[in-house]
Amino acid sequence: MSEDFTAPVIWEGAVNARRVLGGVYRMGRLEWLTDHGWQQLRRDGVSTVIDLRGTPERRRRPTDPEVSEAAYAGIEILHRPVEDHTHDGYEDYLAPALADGAPYPNHPRYYPSTLQYFPDRVAAVFTAIAAAPGSVVLHCSAGRDRTGLVVTLLLLLAGRRDLVGPQYDAGARGINEWHRISPVPHPHERHLDGAELDAFLSGRIEALEEFAASLPDAEAVADLLTAHGMTEAELAAVRAKLGPCAP
Repeated sequence: MSEDFTAPVIWEGAVNARRVLGGVYRMGRLEWLTDHGWQQLRRDGVSTVIDLRGTPERRRRPTDPEVSEAAYAGIEILHRPVEDHTHDGYEDYLAPALADGAPYPNHPRYYPSTLQYFPDRVAAVFTAIAAAPGSVVLHCSAGRDRTGLVVTLLLLLAGRRDLVGPQYDAGARGINEWHRISPVPHPHERHLDGAELDAFLSGRIEALEEFAASLPDAEAVADLLTAHGMTEAELAAVRAKLGPCAP
């Protein structure tokens, strides 16, 4: 029986957590994890958590669980933001998402802009994945779009184009379900259902497919990353972490 790569991973407190491929996982904010959740990450071989958010987002909320430093001892937490809010061209960077009615970059329409404006930052995430001694968890705030960009590139690098759409769909539905029960209402989003959710997803999946089509094979992703500082050895390490299916 083939593995379901869209099934949730159960780490206590984690929101929108799932395995991507091999030793790579994804989730929403790390601050949602409980002490026991961190222990479960270690049990699953996680050595490194990579935070893709901007600095202002990296903070506890009053509703987040209290977690001791001992809870995540032995797991390295790396800050590798994929955007720079202080960049002179940041408003131009936002334009594709805004044109699709998104009030901030919560849409695959901005993936090409991220690679245009911040390719070195994206490559730095891959370098961190390569260097991790064990499994890796990627996360942003929702675990959907910034995480979705990196996950899409990883899947294309692994030759698993078939998982790009299902992974994004699962991540979008996962955070949508969290909006239904979250103790903190999101400032821009709310829980969607039925036709409203279908419409929300359809435009995003269409934009995701256009983005994936712009990178026709694994070598196109590899060329992008090596053009911005990754070595062939680091690429090989990322591919190894993605499992035997990676070319």
